[in-house]
Amino acid sequence: MSLGGVDLNLLVVMDAVMRERNVLRAGQSIGLSPSAVSHALARLRALLQDDLFVRTSLGMQPTSRALDVAPLVRDALASAELALGYHEFDPQTSDRQFNIAATDYMTAVVVPGFLRVLAEEAPSVTLSIVPATRIDLTAQIDVGRIDAALGPFTEVPRRLHAQLLFEEPDVLIVASDHPLAGSNITIENLSALPIFAVAAGSVEDGHLTERGLSRQKEMFNRAAMIEAFNRIGTRPILKIVQPHFLALPAILAGTTAVGIVPAALGELFRQSGVASVSRLPWEGGKTPVQMVWHERGGRDPAQMWLRAKLIHAAALAQQPFIGA
Repeated sequence: MSLGGVDLNLLVVMDAVMRERNVLRAGQSIGLSPSAVSHALARLRALLQDDLFVRTSLGMQPTSRALDVAPLVRDALASAELALGYHEFDPQTSDRQFNIAATDYMTAVVVPGFLRVLAEEAPSVTLSIVPATRIDLTAQIDVGRIDAALGPFTEVPRRLHAQLLFEEPDVLIVASDHPLAGSNITIENLSALPIFAVAAGSVEDGHLTERGLSRQKEMFNRAAMIEAFNRIGTRPILKIVQPHFLALPAILAGTTAVGIVPAALGELFRQSGVASVSRLPWEGGKTPVQMVWHERGGRDPAQMWLRAKLIHAAALAQQPFIGA
């Protein structure tokens, strides 16, 4: 196939549909009518001999062929934009929308500081947050729908880059009126109490891997906890909540149950009066939290600005816990 016989605008259409998963919104994003987008999709399907997108109740879902091709199309368009100079970024005047993936925990801890930066430095920039627990997270990064993802990533494929944001210990939380509120909770105390922890999903080996990107299913160190209970001849009464940290105070309210959360989130719960915090009665270590992005965004000024501000917001969120 010769590129001379291919309308390269079709790639722009494919990229827009992959990003929006909706013909109307895709057209609006690139200045085309829905019928023009549909016509372009028909030409693409004939060109690539694949359906590419299937209309479902959840929108235009890509086929396997589309998922394979889409990152290459996004790379090509990003290179063209860079070559033509479409990469200037002035935060004071930009109306760009950034899309990040984060758990509810990361949203509560890091995003408020980032939003304050937006208000001061980039008043017209908007932020969209999608759940980092979604199964197609890596595909979303590959096709450019996600600018950065925040989470406990353990393996990162070469096409992606990663930056360590912080390493955070866990703490115990109980309801503010719990009999043990305000005291140091011991392993003996815990032996008779339900313990609630958060997991991203039911994955046997403790990791969720998709297209080369692995993330921890659980933010807490299950092995260290079980070892601590083994030393006193018992096992924890462990309950797993999927996948919402922010639901724990409501779950614990009015009960004698205990929760395990990252320290920064425990401090937010303590400050808001919805929980009391105690150190772990075992050495649980610290969970590394990283920011991940696609290599094509490495030189994009807007994404460089985004990453710098997220790193700053993460550092501010951790200040009370240095040395914890």
